[in-house]
Amino acid sequence: MQTFALVLVLAQAPAAAPPAAPASPSGPVVALEVFSGQAKLGTILIALDREKAPISVDNFLKYVRAGHYDGTIFHRVIPGFMVQGGGYTPDMTENPTRPPIKNEARNGRRNSRGTVAMARTSAPDSATSQFFINVKDNHALDYGIRGAGYAVFGEVLEGMEVVDRIVAVPTTSRGGHQDVPTTAVVIRTAREVKPKPKASPPAPKKEEPKP
Repeated sequence: MQTFALVLVLAQAPAAAPPAAPASPSGPVVALEVFSGQAKLGTILIALDREKAPISVDNFLKYVRAGHYDGTIFHRVIPGFMVQGGGYTPDMTENPTRPPIKNEARNGRRNSRGTVAMARTSAPDSATSQFFINVKDNHALDYGIRGAGYAVFGEVLEGMEVVDRIVAVPTTSRGGHQDVPTTAVVIRTAREVKPKPKASPPAPKKEEPKP
C-alpha cells in the first residue's frame, strides 16, 4: 500500500495571539474522543464548514460514519505547527482509504490556529482521510502563497486545550515516520453530534415608569 504523507512547509511567521472563540456552528459537528495510553486527554469538537468546503466535509463525514477514524492515531505532532492524524493505527499500519478528492484550498478559509485542514501529498488533489489541526497561524499553507495550498474545512469549536496537550507530548521516529508520539495518541471514537443551540441574548431590561 502506498504510504500517504503530508507535505507541509513550516511557516516562519511568529505565533499569533489566540483567536476569538468560534461562532456557533451552522453545519455538522464531529466529536473526537482522544486518549494517550489509558488516560483520556479530552474531546475535540470540530465544526465543519460545508458552505466553503462541501467536498472536503462530505468526504470527512463519510470516513466518520464508516468508523474509519476509530482507533487511529495522531501520528505527526510538531510543536508550533500542527497535529496530523486520521490515517494510521498505533502499530503504524495505514488504513485503507477512499479515492482522493479535489483540493478546495481556494475557498477563502485560512490556515489559522484552531482550523482543521486536509492533509495531502505534493499532488494538489491527493487528500483522502488524513487531516491536521493548526496550532498556530500557518498562513503560508493557504492557497496561492506557496502553491496549491491546504484546504481548510472546519475549525475547533471546543477542545483546543486538548490539541495543545497533544502537541506537547514527546515524539520519536517509528516505521519510517518522524514526529510520532512516543505513547500513541489515539482517536478512540469520532462521531457526528448535534450542534449546541445558540445561547439566547439576555432580555432587555424594562424601563419602568417612575412616579
